[in-house]
Amino acid sequence: MDLRDKTHEQTEKNKSFIQSVDFAVTGWKTAFHDERNFRSHLMTTVAAILAGLFFRLAMYEWFWLLGSCFLVLFAELINTAFENVVDMVTDHHFHPVGKKVKDIAAGAVLLTACFAFLIGCLIFIPKIIAWF
Repeated sequence: MDLRDKTHEQTEKNKSFIQSVDFAVTGWKTAFHDERNFRSHLMTTVAAILAGLFFRLAMYEWFWLLGSCFLVLFAELINTAFENVVDMVTDHHFHPVGKKVKDIAAGAVLLTACFAFLIGCLIFIPKIIAWF
């Protein structure tokens, strides 16, 4: 296959749902391998799920816990995408607007992480106190 054919193939619209899912899973794998913060948030999510199983959370508690955890993961993926686009556009050189974009995207991750932490405290602190 000619390189031009492969390049054209990569810029075409996805031909199938399966291909779209494959690209999305590749994005998750890339974030996991390349982004330390994504791995940290994912491990925190796993720890929260295990704690939820241990404390036998009610359905509404699972809703809040999983919702907040996945919101953090979503924000981290979006932040990573913004960072990569800025790096691509600026060719990894400093630009004040690029810094602004990266800082705002990082702020979104921090905001969602604070929300998830608050939800975790509201759910788990009473259960930990009752357990002792």
